[in-house]
Amino acid sequence: MTETLLRAGAVAPSRVARPDRAARPARTAAPSLRVERQLLRDGATALACLDEVGRGALCGPVTIGVVVVTADSKPAPLGVRDSKLLTPKARLALVPRIQRWAAAWGVGHASPAEIDEYGIIAALRLAGQRALDGLTVTPDAALLDGNHDYLSPPAQGTLFDDGPVLPDPVCPVPPVTTMIKADMKCAAVAAASVLAKTTRDALLLDLAAEFPEYGWQENKGYASADHVDALRRLGPTVHHRRSWRLPGVEQPTAL
Repeated sequence: MTETLLRAGAVAPSRVARPDRAARPARTAAPSLRVERQLLRDGATALACLDEVGRGALCGPVTIGVVVVTADSKPAPLGVRDSKLLTPKARLALVPRIQRWAAAWGVGHASPAEIDEYGIIAALRLAGQRALDGLTVTPDAALLDGNHDYLSPPAQGTLFDDGPVLPDPVCPVPPVTTMIKADMKCAAVAAASVLAKTTRDALLLDLAAEFPEYGWQENKGYASADHVDALRRLGPTVHHRRSWRLPGVEQPTAL
């Protein structure tokens, strides 16, 4: 009976998981340029790969990094991963290596005031277009992490459209491909996430010196316990997204 089961493809008894054995942590495979190279083979000559950071923060800008790769690009520097999987020290060490490796790179921001005025999606678009506008190479295709194309201008509304006012486009946007978990699978997107994260973190560290009560040097503007406690006691600063429902704040006013 056992031989019949094994021939049919059943798991061998010696390889069945046992409850008394400690579970081994799953290893995260290193991202590669497989997807990027396929998009380049499909006709692109310079592919802009983008990732964002700060979308869910309570304060500070939303920031987008972009890394351009071409058919001549070599494999990404050793150690490149989604920025969330790296220590601050590892991220900083990778920055100059990524900048030397990329055919072009850039970082763009949208401020808290712009997030309040336009909304987070339009602010992401603004930050992404600013990142593209600073490139030394003009891309003819773009790859975004996620399932939503926030980079391309929305369809033009009618004269009777009462939708929100949107910022003017900063630059032309190439055709966009979206991919869920691209920051985990695509090396150039992961590299872009490192540039975005290190740049935004540096900005929050500078702001923390001016507003030390909010703990931005540690929480980078996200809703940690010390940040929420400071909001409850002191209220929001001019760097907070005051159109949001900030925890602990009933009537937000800028300091």
